[in-house]
Amino acid sequence: MVKGNHMISNGHFHKYWQRHIRTWFNQPARKDRRRQNRIKKAKAVFPRPATGPLRPVVRCPSQRYNTKIRAGRGFTLAELKGAGLTKGFAQTVGIAVDPRRQNKSVESRQQNIQRLKEYRSKLILFPIHEKKKLRKGEATEEERKLATQLRGPVLPIVNEKPAVEFRPITEKEKKFSAFLAVRQARLHARHFGARAKKAKDSAEQESNAPGADKKEKKDKKSKK
Repeated sequence: MVKGNHMISNGHFHKYWQRHIRTWFNQPARKDRRRQNRIKKAKAVFPRPATGPLRPVVRCPSQRYNTKIRAGRGFTLAELKGAGLTKGFAQTVGIAVDPRRQNKSVESRQQNIQRLKEYRSKLILFPIHEKKKLRKGEATEEERKLATQLRGPVLPIVNEKPAVEFRPITEKEKKFSAFLAVRQARLHARHFGARAKKAKDSAEQESNAPGADKKEKKDKKSKK
């Protein structure tokens, strides 16, 4: 709240604001141009997939996002070798390769190897020279007629939603206290060494006590 007879500050509301704004009235034309470019690209790469090569399944970086999966830059050389492919051949049949990437776990490597095998089984490989004899893996003329161009992503990656199960809360769970459980665990960890030493000393005293040997022999006889 203004106190006293103070002058109202100048708000500078007389600027030429039309000079400092930007408009995008060409958005509909740009949208149409992008669509036409996509159609041209699809025709140019036919019969290859219009959206680009096959990408591997990778985990998102950082502890915050590592539960999610996404498409990576390219397959590792170990994954290609596991699928029975070479780097040069993979790049000619629409498989992205990244030689710098390394596999950190066996699970991810096996998942991408299976992805490569699935892609290879669905692939219709056109021959380099149609008039010459077909090489191993190349499609015949009848199979080539059935080939259609894939417009969407190649083997799309989908994050699985965790299944949630509902059940009634048991009496044991109602009585459970997380605070007491954590406190008890901390106490056990703090006194673990002292309690272990105490148990060891008591066991040694019992073994060195008079009549301990006779008692052991008697126990062995009774067991026999």
